[in-house]
Amino acid sequence: MLEALSQFRDRAPEVKLISHASTIATNALLTHVGLARTALITNHGFRDVLEIARQRRPELYNLYTTRPVPLVKRRDRYTVRGRMLADGTEQEPLRTQEAARIAERITKGDNYEAVAVVFLNSHIKSDHEKKMHRILVRAGFRGHISLSSDVDRQFKEYERMSTTVVNAALSPLVSTYLSSLSEALSENGFAAPVYMMNSDGGMSTLSFASRYPITVIESGPAAGVLASRELARALSINRILTFDMGGTTAKAGTILNGEPDVSYEFEAAGRTHSGRSIKGSGYVVRAPFVDLAEVSSGGGTIAWVDEGSALRVGPESAGSEPGPAAYGRGGNNATVTDANIILGRINPRHLLGGKMPVYPNLAEGAVAAIADPLDLSVKETAEGMIRIVNNSMAKAISIVSVERGRDPREFTMVAFGGAGPMHCCDLADELDVKRVVVPVHAGLFSAYGLLISDLARAFSLPVLSTNTSLGGQFEELEKMARKSLEEEGFEEYRFREYVDLRYKGQSYELTLPYEPSVDMRKSFAARHMELYGYAPEDEVEVVNVKLRAVVPTSTVGVKAESTDGPEVRSSSERRDVWFAGSYSPASILIREELVVGSHGTGPCIIEEYDSTLVVNPEWTWRVQAYGTELLR
Repeated sequence: MLEALSQFRDRAPEVKLISHASTIATNALLTHVGLARTALITNHGFRDVLEIARQRRPELYNLYTTRPVPLVKRRDRYTVRGRMLADGTEQEPLRTQEAARIAERITKGDNYEAVAVVFLNSHIKSDHEKKMHRILVRAGFRGHISLSSDVDRQFKEYERMSTTVVNAALSPLVSTYLSSLSEALSENGFAAPVYMMNSDGGMSTLSFASRYPITVIESGPAAGVLASRELARALSINRILTFDMGGTTAKAGTILNGEPDVSYEFEAAGRTHSGRSIKGSGYVVRAPFVDLAEVSSGGGTIAWVDEGSALRVGPESAGSEPGPAAYGRGGNNATVTDANIILGRINPRHLLGGKMPVYPNLAEGAVAAIADPLDLSVKETAEGMIRIVNNSMAKAISIVSVERGRDPREFTMVAFGGAGPMHCCDLADELDVKRVVVPVHAGLFSAYGLLISDLARAFSLPVLSTNTSLGGQFEELEKMARKSLEEEGFEEYRFREYVDLRYKGQSYELTLPYEPSVDMRKSFAARHMELYGYAPEDEVEVVNVKLRAVVPTSTVGVKAESTDGPEVRSSSERRDVWFAGSYSPASILIREELVVGSHGTGPCIIEEYDSTLVVNPEWTWRVQAYGTELLR
């Protein structure tokens, strides 16, 4: 980021906004590098809740399966006597002398950088946690302190403990990184406000992200969904499937009536299988995030032959270094990009407008190495690789559509990422999607999402009641939100209200928008029927009320283009491209030379600086407003 901005140092005063997304938190949890030495303080007798967790096995029938290593070792977990009951009454006062000894030990020894404080029922009443915080400060502790009543004010002790521990372990790393970033920007003359992308698609100030790093764990993937939402609004499209294919992974999501799917719990650094999260394989975090299905299918995904002599693709990736074999950077594994070059889909001479050379002979050599044991030609092997990776990505799109009661035939696909436009027609054919929209500069589309996002905060209160009249609870939430936002200097904001509902006795809940004039029980039953196929007449219980505060910070919009262009029947350049088992001559068009209204039929290839659009036979295309290409 700093290297890119350094090219504009002489224009630093013109920069009005800097938006940033990072994988620093995710990488730290995956590698356990950079995590803080963390202590946990909890109630007497509850030292091992973090390790007992839930009865979720990442591999049900594997007797030797392992669970994630706890972020706080048992010797670093401390207990103190004192107990709050579920109704908020104090059964036993906090033993302050015992708490003081623990604070002294944490402060004077073992080099702790962070402390997580998690007491029973503190989501109802937080007096004991706040008292423990004061005792730690009086003892001289200067590290990061995370209180569960502050980080995750919801019931379920394990989930609240896990979330708070993850927050504490990440705080020193993320705060140091963001502080260094802010200082470096200032030294280079950039005085514009800097915001960090949240996992739910909102933005945070750097100070907020430093205090609550759990909100930015999944910050990167959300940006593309936000860009898709803005484009869908401009084009008046209400039902969107987002398809983002990059170098390592492909991600799919949905947007209904201008709102992306948002979930409120995930397992950070967990494993996935065919786009589904494997429960019990990661660290539970309760924080809102844009819900996406992700598969290990990108341009750099490596093909290989298994012990049964079957062609496989993924999950390993060549990454950016050395990258696909055709890039000539030392990679010798056959990747999806190499297959696309062999099939004529990617310009065999150069990429990035001619700045990046391509070596087709290296791609053919890498694919030939796996074609020989399969007794297939290089072309057949390359086609097989594309079919396999397309099948994997189609499953991801099915997870966010078919498996959630949505018919993909009723949706428009927005395809982006460096490789997304290359595979979008194949996927649309497989899922019977009738329309595909490809934004201009699809390879940079996610960055546009960073620029259009507004600052957002999430607040919640536990309820656990069958009474769905919630005006008083939302008034309390609004007071909390106003106080928090005004302390940060924000004066203009708007609120969106949500409620967590479940049938009484269920373990999990559904989140729905709250409307006082609507029968929430009927809304919940309809959503339950949509997701699970049934809706009993059982009593409905309110678990939490939630508030999303949005502060407008971005003035960037979608720019429309109005020039009309002609039908493009052919081009001076043509190339043989492999479609469905044989070559077809395809026109090669340059995206920058097309204007609004330009249209034509496939097969053709539309090349752009940062991506390549493959238009399959029997598909039509048209450049429409806002620089997008509409495929049918």
